[in-house]
Amino acid sequence: MFVTLVNHLTSDTFASLPGFGVELVLCATIVVILLARMFPFSERIDSTWLALVGTMVALGVLSPLAPWDISQSPARMVAMGDLPRVEIFTGMLIHDGFSVVIKTFLLAFLLLFFALVKLTHAHRKPDSPDFTTLVLGSALGMCLMVSANHMLMIFLAIEMASVPSYAMVAMHRHDRKGSEAALKYAVYGAGTAGVMLYGISLLCGMLNSAHLPTMAFRLAEMATAGMSPAESVILVMAALMILVGIAFKLSAVPFHQWCPDVFEGATAEVGAFLSVASKAAALALLVRMAVGLTCLESAPQMLVEWSTSSAGNVAFESVSLDSVRHFVAWVIAAMAAVTCTFGNLAAFAQTNIKRLLAYSTIAHAGYMMMAVPAVLALVSIDPVAAGQCGGYLGLYIAVYLLMNLGAFAVVAMVRDVTGSEEIRDYAGLIHRSKSLTICLTVMLVSLVGLPPLAGFIGKFAVFAGLARGYLASGETYLVALLVIGCVNTAVSLFYYLRIVKAMTIDATDAETAAMRSSPSILQTGYLWCLTVPVLVLIVGWDFLNVWIQQAVRGLVS
Repeated sequence: MFVTLVNHLTSDTFASLPGFGVELVLCATIVVILLARMFPFSERIDSTWLALVGTMVALGVLSPLAPWDISQSPARMVAMGDLPRVEIFTGMLIHDGFSVVIKTFLLAFLLLFFALVKLTHAHRKPDSPDFTTLVLGSALGMCLMVSANHMLMIFLAIEMASVPSYAMVAMHRHDRKGSEAALKYAVYGAGTAGVMLYGISLLCGMLNSAHLPTMAFRLAEMATAGMSPAESVILVMAALMILVGIAFKLSAVPFHQWCPDVFEGATAEVGAFLSVASKAAALALLVRMAVGLTCLESAPQMLVEWSTSSAGNVAFESVSLDSVRHFVAWVIAAMAAVTCTFGNLAAFAQTNIKRLLAYSTIAHAGYMMMAVPAVLALVSIDPVAAGQCGGYLGLYIAVYLLMNLGAFAVVAMVRDVTGSEEIRDYAGLIHRSKSLTICLTVMLVSLVGLPPLAGFIGKFAVFAGLARGYLASGETYLVALLVIGCVNTAVSLFYYLRIVKAMTIDATDAETAAMRSSPSILQTGYLWCLTVPVLVLIVGWDFLNVWIQQAVRGLVS
């Protein structure tokens, strides 16, 4: 029996390795960077270059697994087969088109992020190896978040992504503000992790499983057979506790308190990492858990066969998760509405540009969370449309990556040449650096979501998903979310344009920080590489949308 078990685990491990290639390459890159420090010549090796090479190799490993050929036309791409949903490592992780898309965005962001770190002055030797190792370690945890299919793996992945982030915030050891921010971040993270772990223990104990599809089936059995009031209370408490951990990673209200202080205390580069990569992974995990726990259609075929042939009293065809799905959708919708509203209103009073962008990040987390209730509302009515709404979220993440990274890149470069991160010191920037002014203006207007910039594509896609969900399901809360999102978009226009006004209209005075130097040609070129796609994506976004939609078609059914 023992030999049979070992042989099964060994064969499953080797069969799972192709779907685990990105994580293996990131691990290997971390090991190489750490080993390089043991040799005398390591001081002449910039670890950022090693990280760039490792990230490109990871992208190369990931690309052959994609079920599409990007050299083909969009029509040809749609006709090609989906990447099959494959559970790896005995069901702990899952490899499918959705994970491929989000990991692609994460790796693309890492390439751009390490390029930014090379161009700015905040994270250079002697702390560069430590910093790049922490970034890669956190990215490894985020890749696991995207693929998690088991409650223990979910908790492990969140902690793997969070713990290196605490150290990244405090990388400058003599910066008291950064150390204070890191301490707050760690305390909040420890508290939410404890609450989430307790919720996981409650839910797994109730359902006698930690495997998401198995939990979904057993939850459906309980819902169909009828739950006692005590069981209902325990399940609701467990769901809310688990949501606490995800909301912390999303900086969703009311678990957002760490975000402004951490963004202000950390460097702009770290702020960019936390605002883009961390949010993308947390949103993917939210979708994975919401769909995995409330949609029997996402269960693998082996689970369906087990359920229909088991000796249980409930057949697969008779079970339903509609009530559970409705509750989860309501909770996420309420949190999304409060999050985007609070983020936009709180941003008005900020004088530090990193704090303002922190509240902007909170608001955009609310916008992106709005896609999840639309997915859940459509699951039982039109699974294909539900998968498309998940693709809309992927489109928003792709656009958000460019916008927010570009905004933080400008903040980092202005800090390098002025030593300031206060909005008042951006006065008259157009007369001192037209490139910085134009690029930041484009990013800010795109963050509002105004056409013809790329930000309009992301918001329009999510709002279209809400409208589609309402027309199919008749759920009025989706209309309320749509209205709240549109109103908040209009509100956000004022605080974003306040920065534009400072750069273009406000005059400099004796207290305005002077520019000690001008941005280098490489820095300016980097900014334009981010700005041009934001300007022109409006005319070519269908290619990206088709690629994402082709990948996520198997997310629900």
